[in-house]
Amino acid sequence: MKPWTVLARTRTPDDTELTLAHHPSEYMILANGQSLMSSRKHGSEDALAVLGCRRAQTLPRPHVLIGGLGMGFTLRAALDCLPLTARVVVAELVPAIVEWNHGPLGALAKHPLNDPRVQIEECDVAATLRMSPGRFDAVLLDVDNGPTALTASSNAGLYDDQGVAAVRTSLTPGGVLAVWSARDDRQFARRLRTAGFSVQRERVRSRPSGGGARHTIFVAHKDRF
Repeated sequence: MKPWTVLARTRTPDDTELTLAHHPSEYMILANGQSLMSSRKHGSEDALAVLGCRRAQTLPRPHVLIGGLGMGFTLRAALDCLPLTARVVVAELVPAIVEWNHGPLGALAKHPLNDPRVQIEECDVAATLRMSPGRFDAVLLDVDNGPTALTASSNAGLYDDQGVAAVRTSLTPGGVLAVWSARDDRQFARRLRTAGFSVQRERVRSRPSGGGARHTIFVAHKDRF
């Protein structure tokens, strides 16, 4: 069995160590030594974009925010759904993640950062949300492990009452919030409903082929009024 090769390391603002590793059949990003994402298991990341962009893709000039670049799979799936008139903002807190997607990870998702519809903002997605009232037709969040933030406790603020309210304010009437989660979370679903969203929970597989672990996509619709 061929060994893994460490290609790069970086640290997040809260001092979590991120490692980019490569095996002949797979790339992986690890957080403090634990697998965070894999190039072989992006089915649920694809589903996040497909489910979250169903309404936006019908609009003449949709504006979409993606929180978390990862390996670029959610971005690629969103671009494949959306019209050429779309604008897609990607908020990524860790500059090295952007660099890796311009480098060794780029080909995995067919170089989505080269698409002219894409704008990268190297910042906390929470900051983008706070500064963007009524800006987005869809917000796709794939930060940490979802509402139960395990990699960095600071990410929890994105999913609490204030975070959910900030997302709702950033959406246009009828806008959609889609959230990737490693597991179901009924408390988070209740929080979304309390904030005024109608909510569906979709169970999806981690592998593009349909196998692997089951993840949850929360799809929350803001009313049109």
